[in-house]
Amino acid sequence: MRSARHTRAHPVGVGRTYIGPPYTRMLRPVLGAGTALLLMSCSPAAGTSGGGPAAAVSATGQPGAGHHVYVTNQLDNTVSVIDVSTHKVVATVPAGTGPEGIAVTPDGKRAYIAGSESATVSALDTRTRKIVATVPVGKKPTGVALSPDGSTLYVTNGGSNNVSVLDTRTNRVTATVPVGVSPVAVAVSHDGGTAYVANSGSADVSRIDTRTHRVVGTLPAGRSPVSVAVTPDGESVYVANETTARVSVISTRTGKVTATVPVGEGVFGVTLAPDGKKAYVAVLGPGNVKVIDTGSHRVAGTVNVGPPGTDPFNIAVTSHAVYVTDQGAGTLTVIDPQTLKVTATLALGNSPYGVAVASSGSATGAGPEGGPVSLTRRGGR
Repeated sequence: MRSARHTRAHPVGVGRTYIGPPYTRMLRPVLGAGTALLLMSCSPAAGTSGGGPAAAVSATGQPGAGHHVYVTNQLDNTVSVIDVSTHKVVATVPAGTGPEGIAVTPDGKRAYIAGSESATVSALDTRTRKIVATVPVGKKPTGVALSPDGSTLYVTNGGSNNVSVLDTRTNRVTATVPVGVSPVAVAVSHDGGTAYVANSGSADVSRIDTRTHRVVGTLPAGRSPVSVAVTPDGESVYVANETTARVSVISTRTGKVTATVPVGEGVFGVTLAPDGKKAYVAVLGPGNVKVIDTGSHRVAGTVNVGPPGTDPFNIAVTSHAVYVTDQGAGTLTVIDPQTLKVTATLALGNSPYGVAVASSGSATGAGPEGGPVSLTRRGGR
């Protein structure tokens, strides 16, 4: 077992992995994923207006056995499966070595998991909850994102400086695309035409034409871009720059930075709401989630998910709920996007990393594991 969190490829040299500052704390023991403990009263209700803990609500507004959240537990080598209507862990599934990014296909039948320590992607059958395929990719895969139709998976290989393109019908790699240094995260535009890759070591974002599987340009970003999200209209990308504590907003038309939003020390995951009106940003240092109004490019709210050391890391968003993995606390925080109140905190496994949603409607998944995902029934570095 590794002794530190967030093993991302950083610019310490090509192919090298380093536990970047300032978050090299030792892992604390956390409650096991199988306990499915719902900690309601100890979760601070957050938001700009404060207030007491709110009662748990269904993330979809309706019960349904097919509605689940999937979270990778990086140091347990497992995936927690959570029923969104009850906020209970209903299964804990072995999932390769060092599972990080995760994405769920639009039909909800498969979840794809990046195994950073095994250089593979695992395909999880969400009905049987068994791994049905293991696909070799590049070194240190972290981020995964699906095309809108679910036929193609894009995988960032931080130790190989490339992206693997996987056909989900055959579970075979059909192309390998060289990108920048230490790619961490990938997101796909809603029209499926472009994949955007955050390269933490070269301070830029690669644009991949998904038809030709070639890089057709790069966008400037701040130092250590570690997460990327695309607006629904495809006009802008939001990039979390870890070491500069800022989110860059970049025009995909001009390739220029149009806004820079300070959010706090240790910014990591960034994800857009399904309607594109808000961006949600996980900020490790203070242990909170910043909410950016995408119209004004200003912070419109702050949700405290715990004290320093909680380490909110990656985010998935639906129209009814915001799901945040808390690496240091070993928990998943659920936030009401309307009130910005914490509605539930669930104990998971050791070092929760990626998160993806499977429910009716549509949602976006965050960070290394995420790009836009369309849910049926379901929804995803």
